Amino acid sequence: MKCSHPPRVLVIGAGIAGVCAAIEAARSGASVTMVSAGKLFSGSSFYPGTWGLGLIAPVDGSDEEDLARTICTVGCGMASPSLVTTFVHDIPLGITWLERLGVTLRRPASEASAHEAAFIPCFDHKNRVWRGLVRESMEEAFGCEIERLGIHVLEHCELIDLVDTPSGAIGGGVVYDRAHNGLHMVYAEATILAAGGTSGLFSRRLTSGDVLASAHGIALLHGARLINIEFMQMMPGLLSPKRGIVFNEKSFRYARTTPQIPRELLEARSPYGPFTSRLASRAVDLAVDAAGPEGLSLRYEFPREDVPEFVQTFTSWLEEQQGIHPTDELRIGMYAHASNGGIAIDEAGSTGIPGLFACGEVTGGMHGADRIGGLSSANGLVFGRRAGHAAAAYGGDAPRGLPAHVLGGIEALAAWKASRAERGEMAALDPSEASSTLARLREAMSDACMVVRTHEGLSRAATTIQELQERVASRAVHDDANSLNGAADASWHASYARMRAQLLLAQAMVASMLERTESRGAHYRADFPTEDPTQARPIVQSLERLEHR
Repeated sequence: MKCSHPPRVLVIGAGIAGVCAAIEAARSGASVTMVSAGKLFSGSSFYPGTWGLGLIAPVDGSDEEDLARTICTVGCGMASPSLVTTFVHDIPLGITWLERLGVTLRRPASEASAHEAAFIPCFDHKNRVWRGLVRESMEEAFGCEIERLGIHVLEHCELIDLVDTPSGAIGGGVVYDRAHNGLHMVYAEATILAAGGTSGLFSRRLTSGDVLASAHGIALLHGARLINIEFMQMMPGLLSPKRGIVFNEKSFRYARTTPQIPRELLEARSPYGPFTSRLASRAVDLAVDAAGPEGLSLRYEFPREDVPEFVQTFTSWLEEQQGIHPTDELRIGMYAHASNGGIAIDEAGSTGIPGLFACGEVTGGMHGADRIGGLSSANGLVFGRRAGHAAAAYGGDAPRGLPAHVLGGIEALAAWKASRAERGEMAALDPSEASSTLARLREAMSDACMVVRTHEGLSRAATTIQELQERVASRAVHDDANSLNGAADASWHASYARMRAQLLLAQAMVASMLERTESRGAHYRADFPTEDPTQARPIVQSLERLEHR
């Protein structure tokens, strides 16, 4: 039986994955509402502290097999072969889709520079097709298409819960409107999570403040599973003269550090950006990490000629956009960056929960313990489009008989409270209490779950998380559907829901890091510094599994 109205799709997130999902769903005939915790075009995809964003693709059909095989090899056996095959095949299609949409894609300056070693993607062994994403062009092209398709955008709103239907499906979400301190109940036949990665749980991160790291926990509470969540990319970034700027790893070979790092190690570290435990050049990251809060000091010594295009782009951007001259002293530290794991999905972006889809950095399976450079943006493009198409098709085939698309204000608050009260989960938390709890959580995660991980440190973090969960439970105000009414209390409900979800994600991450008693890719256990062949399997976390620990 088909819907008597256009299928309604709710998209959570406004980065590349969310925007692509929303556009594809709307093009497939759905009525789409897109919710962004920040403004439209936000999240890691549009982070202002990066000197460039790009994606890679196979050179041709014959290169697809090599790229897929390399992804699995670099992923240390943690990637899903079926997801990888689908992923690689669809990237060229996604590039064509972007260009037809009007997005300007940068290309290497010349055929010669396209074959420079600097254009070999991180952790890859050869040159691929490279395309640079131009932020201004993406915003213009995406914006025009969003307007043309009539996609409804709710900015500065965050997901705080999913709506369960009597049939066991997900029927939309509850979002908190920060600007007006109110709640909206957004009903939809299909919901797509595209809310970004896990960096919001860390004090020092190379992502914007609207990456909240709460969607994973919300999904767990409704039956989704997490995969490869222990594999998180950590990148060197500037601490001085400015903070929060992505460092160009290709420039390591021209750096002289204090204390001095051997040139051969810096040369070996130059081909890739994120930390990995697989290579001897991990010593560079360990030195950066050991430098402490002030960071590692370095200065550049560039040759007169033959500086790669990538490096020239970076230094020009530093000078022109950030006011940092290439001869200035830089201090760098390790930052939490992108996630290689997340919510488990299939090739269509389905989580296995009826009506719930996911795409982009919030998901896992298409990457492994390490990720080839240029594939995070490609992931958002490929699986964003796939999730959008599948969500629209699902909505068309599965009418739910739900009420109006958006029901706001006091009615929404009362409806959500009633459903939560029935489950004994109606609670609110003072926003200032949530803020201090998040600060403690970020401190604990930054101390134990960054570059160097040990049983002792992770156990300490697990204990802190449990204490914070108990603290939140004890300080939460529990009520029924008839108390704490009014829009003024929406921030308290949002604070409780967000904190609960963030703590649950942190619990899952630490549990996986403790369970993986080896070093593999981005996961480095100083007490187990080598890879263990017997642990060559993904770790999957679920709410039930966490509750039974």
